[in-house]
Amino acid sequence: MGAQAETAEPGRGAGECLPEQPTRRGPPGRRGLRWGLWVPLTGLTALVLVGAGLWLSGRRGAADLVWAAVTLTALLPAAVSVLRDLWRRRFGVDVIAVLALAGALGVGEYLAGAVIAVMLATGRTLEAYAQRRATRDLRALLERAPRTARRRTADGGVEVVPVDRVAVGDRLLVGPGDVVAVDGVTEAPATLDESVVTGESRLVDKGAGAAVASGVINAGAGFGLRATESAQRSTYAGIVRLAEEATARKAPTVRLADRYAAAFVPFTLVLAGLGWVLSGDFIRAVAVLVVATPCPLLLATPIAIVSGLSRVARRGVLVRDGGSLEVLGRVRTLLVDKTGTLTAGRPRVAGTVVAPGGDPDEVLRLAASVEQLSPHVLAAALVGQAGDRGLRLTTPTEVTEEPGRGVSGRVDGRRIRVGQLTGEPPQWARSRVEQPGHSVVWVADDAGPLGAVLLEDPVRPDARRAVQRLRAAGLTRIVMVTGDRPDTARRVADAVGVDDVLARCTPQEKVSRVRAEADRAVTVMVGDGVNDAPALAEAHVGVAMGATGATASADVADAVLTVDRLDPLADAVEVARYARRIAVQSATVGMGLAVLAMGFAAAGRLPPVAGAFLQEGIDVLVILNALRALHGGPRAGPAPPT
Repeated sequence: MGAQAETAEPGRGAGECLPEQPTRRGPPGRRGLRWGLWVPLTGLTALVLVGAGLWLSGRRGAADLVWAAVTLTALLPAAVSVLRDLWRRRFGVDVIAVLALAGALGVGEYLAGAVIAVMLATGRTLEAYAQRRATRDLRALLERAPRTARRRTADGGVEVVPVDRVAVGDRLLVGPGDVVAVDGVTEAPATLDESVVTGESRLVDKGAGAAVASGVINAGAGFGLRATESAQRSTYAGIVRLAEEATARKAPTVRLADRYAAAFVPFTLVLAGLGWVLSGDFIRAVAVLVVATPCPLLLATPIAIVSGLSRVARRGVLVRDGGSLEVLGRVRTLLVDKTGTLTAGRPRVAGTVVAPGGDPDEVLRLAASVEQLSPHVLAAALVGQAGDRGLRLTTPTEVTEEPGRGVSGRVDGRRIRVGQLTGEPPQWARSRVEQPGHSVVWVADDAGPLGAVLLEDPVRPDARRAVQRLRAAGLTRIVMVTGDRPDTARRVADAVGVDDVLARCTPQEKVSRVRAEADRAVTVMVGDGVNDAPALAEAHVGVAMGATGATASADVADAVLTVDRLDPLADAVEVARYARRIAVQSATVGMGLAVLAMGFAAAGRLPPVAGAFLQEGIDVLVILNALRALHGGPRAGPAPPT
C-alpha cells in the first residue's frame, strides 16, 4: 500500500458522438411471450365451455368426454412432477391436486375434474403474470446491461467491441445516451444520469478525473473514459448477477409453504378418509380433495414474496431471492461496518502539521508526489487535496513500498518517506497528531520528520437518520464493528446512535461477533469492503454496499444496496415485513376457508362440482390479496439527497 496511517482502516471509490447506440438493446419477442402466457388457460377454458355447450344440447356423453380430456391434460404433467419430487424425497401440498384430479376421473365427476384443471391453469397463469410484473424492475436491469463499448484505437479511431473485451487502462468513448460499460475515470467533464445505480433522479456533473460507475447513463455530450475495472468486476456487473439469480428462480414457495404442507396434507387425507369410511360414499372423499386443492398455499405465498422483491428493487435494494426477503422481514439485530457504511469511506485532508519554519503546502506536495503511483485510499486523498490546492507535483523515482508501513521515493533529488513514523512523534507535533478521529500520515526525509498530514473519514450526513429509521422498522439492537482505534470508533458510534461498538476488529473477529449475535436473534450484517465478505456470508442476511463496486462482498451477500446510502435498508426491512405479513395472511385465510369447505364436503353437503367452483373463488380471492404486496404498506419515496 501507499500512505499507511497509524490508525488507517482500508476503505473501498467533450468528446465525439456516433449515431449508433449499441448498448441500449433489449431482448426480442416480449409481445409473443406475453400472449403465450395465457394460451394454456384460454385453451382449457374453451374446452370446458365446449363441454358445457354439448351438455346443454343433450349430448352428455360427448360433454363428459371433453371434460375428461381436460382433466387428463392437467393430471399427467402434475403427476409426473409429484413422482419426480417423491423420488427426490420431497413431499409437498401439490400431491392433493393430483389426488383430486385422479379421484374425479375415478368416480366419473368429469366436470369437477375439468374445473380443477382450469383452476390450476388459472393459478399458474396468475402466478406467472404476477411474477413478470413483480420482477420487471429486475428485468430492466438485465435489459440495460451494456453488451458493447466504443474503444479508441492506437491510430485515433474508434471501434465497437464486446464489453468483455474491455481491459483495465483502455480508453473508451461514451456517446450521448450510452450506458457506461465499465467502471472508469472521466477524461473530460460529463453529465450523468445515475438513477439506475444510485436511486437519485437528478443529473450529476462530473469533472475530468472523476470516478464513474458502470451502469450510469451519459445525459450530456460524449466524453472519454479510461477503464479502471474489467466488465466482470465493475459495479453494474455485480448488480446484474444478482438480478439474473433473482429472475432465473421460480417464484419461491418459501419455507412458509413447506411448514404448512407438513401438517395440511396429512390432515386432508385423514379427513377425506373419514368422510369415505363413515358414509361409505367415496364421492365425499373426492369432494374433500377437490376443495383442499392448495392453490392459496402454492401461489399466494410466492406472489406476495416476489412482489416484495420488486418493491425493494425500486428502493435501491436488490435481494437475491425470496427466502432472503422472508428472513429480512424477521431481523432484529444489525451489525454494520463503519468505513464506507456509516462514514463516507473516502478520507479527506483535515490539516497539515509542519516543523517550525516549514511550509504546509510543500509538505503536502512532497507527500502527494510520492503517492501518485499508489492505489491506496489515503494516497488518493493526498493527491486529490494537492490537486485542489493547485500544487505542481513531481514524478517520483526509485519508488519502493513496504506494506503496512508506507512508501518512499526520490522527489527533486530528496529521499521522501510517507507513512508511519518510527519512534515517538516530535514535540512540535505531539498535541496535534494525538487528536481523536484523525488518521496521521507522516512525511520525512533523511534528516527526520518534515510534517504530518491529518486525514479524517467524515460521518455520512444521513447515517444518524438511517439508524433511527432502522429502529423504527423494528430492529432492536444495532452494533458497529470496525478495525479502527477505539476513540475514533466511539466518536462515530456516538454521532450515529448505535447500541454497541467493537473496535480494532479483525475480519476473523467480525465473523465471530456475527456468529454470536446470530445465535441470539435473526441478524443482518452490512459492509462494503473485501474484508467484510466472510462476515456477510455468516449473517442470516448479508447486505453489501454495492454502489461503489464492492464486487467481492456483493458476490457473497444476500442483498446489495445499489444506492450509496444506508437508509434504503430500512425501506427493505419494512417492505419485507409487509410482504411476509401478506403472504401469511393470504395462506392462512385461504387455507382456513378451504378447511371450512372441507368440513362441509366430508359431511356430504358440498358435492365435487360445487366444491371445485368454490375453491376457484377462494384461489382468486387470496391471489388478489397477495398482489397487494406490490403497492400496499410502506410508501416511502426515494430519500432526498443529503
